Amino acid sequence: MKSVKDLLWTPGMTVKQLVDDFGSLGYQSIELNRASDLVCKMKQEGCKIFLTFTSNMVTTGLRGFFAQMIKLGMADVIVTTSASIEEDIIKSMGDKIEVTTFNADDIAMKEKGENRVGNLLIRNESYMKFEDKMKEYIETIYQKHKRIDVSLFLKELGLLLNDENSILYQAAKNNVPIFCPGIADSAIGFHLYLFQEKHKDFIIDVIGDFKNIIFSSNHDEKKGLISLGGSISKHYAIFSGLLNGGFDYAAYLTTSHSSSGSMSGATTKEAMSWGKLKDTAAGVTVNGDVTITFPLMMIRALEKLKEIGLIENDKSKIHSE
Repeated sequence: MKSVKDLLWTPGMTVKQLVDDFGSLGYQSIELNRASDLVCKMKQEGCKIFLTFTSNMVTTGLRGFFAQMIKLGMADVIVTTSASIEEDIIKSMGDKIEVTTFNADDIAMKEKGENRVGNLLIRNESYMKFEDKMKEYIETIYQKHKRIDVSLFLKELGLLLNDENSILYQAAKNNVPIFCPGIADSAIGFHLYLFQEKHKDFIIDVIGDFKNIIFSSNHDEKKGLISLGGSISKHYAIFSGLLNGGFDYAAYLTTSHSSSGSMSGATTKEAMSWGKLKDTAAGVTVNGDVTITFPLMMIRALEKLKEIGLIENDKSKIHSE
């Protein structure tokens, strides 16, 4: 049986060394270490890797990290929520999301045209620019497609962008499908509605897209899931896994707990009762802020995969904003 070891700082300590030491530190540190090992196994065994995340994670600087994961081949299928799309585009337009505090004066912010997301803010001007740009983008796509599945619509959007840090751009460039089953629940959904009011023949097919995520994998191939948070993005992915025999590996990173009975808090063990994960699946649930746990987990995994030649150095060049 493994013993707990004291964590000690050493000068020049790397993220890999730190998360290696987490393996004998206790509590969520051990789970984070296990999750990082699991990600390595997914890649080593040639799994089709599903990455799911909610929009609040794109609001943060994780947006560029997600784009980098796509470029490095660490995500084969993405499922997210609709505000992820609009905030990816807003940042691609050069607009900034700024830092405030969790205790900001929200009434004063409203009067100044500022919208708070935790301790971050997005200005109304950004949404106004987004509205103008989306009208242009939707019109361009409409000229090519009168009826279009959501995932193809998002690929077409990505092809219109030119931003290495963009999730949409990297996904389109690397043929990684992005699924967004709740696309109506955001500003982008509102602009699609306004466009459809003037163009009744324009259809964004949410239901038709379901076949695409089902056929994005199959019973025979190994499947891995990295799920950040929960909500519709997590369930859409694991339900598709159920229809294809279940996932072989799953790493859940969340702030929610199973006592809530929610999808966000549901553990990998609970997923086995539905067949969303195989009975023999290896699963880890890590509780904690994803802006902390995800970079630590992934950077250590990337370092280990680089050591064995499964990650190429020259493919990781994405600039920092």
